[in-house]
Amino acid sequence: VQLQASGGGLVQAGGSLRLSCAASGRTFMPYVMGWFRQAPGKEREFVAAITFSGGRTTYADSVKGRFTIFRDNAKNMVLLQMNSLKPEDTAVYYCAADPDTGVSITTTPSRYDYWGQGTLVTVSS
Repeated sequence: VQLQASGGGLVQAGGSLRLSCAASGRTFMPYVMGWFRQAPGKEREFVAAITFSGGRTTYADSVKGRFTIFRDNAKNMVLLQMNSLKPEDTAVYYCAADPDTGVSITTTPSRYDYWGQGTLVTVSS
């Protein structure tokens, strides 16, 4: 599976961005899809994930109520709608796929086998 993330950019605090992740190859086997982010000098951290059916989602506490993850399996895409952005959301955002079961969400980066190249989100104050 190859993942291509896009949609990052520069936005003012309080603004919105929508990130997209397009999958190709062995597309969308029953994978859990996740978004992670890594700020300069910090470790990669979990942001959000969604089961294959889209019926269950999990969010980091820091983004709950502001970010929404959803997927379109027909288009082999997973998206992250980010609202009310804060300067502390500034990071490179990565999409990732966990091919384990499709129904069990993990927040651990090492459990995800496939990664996109990352897209930079910069939130100015």
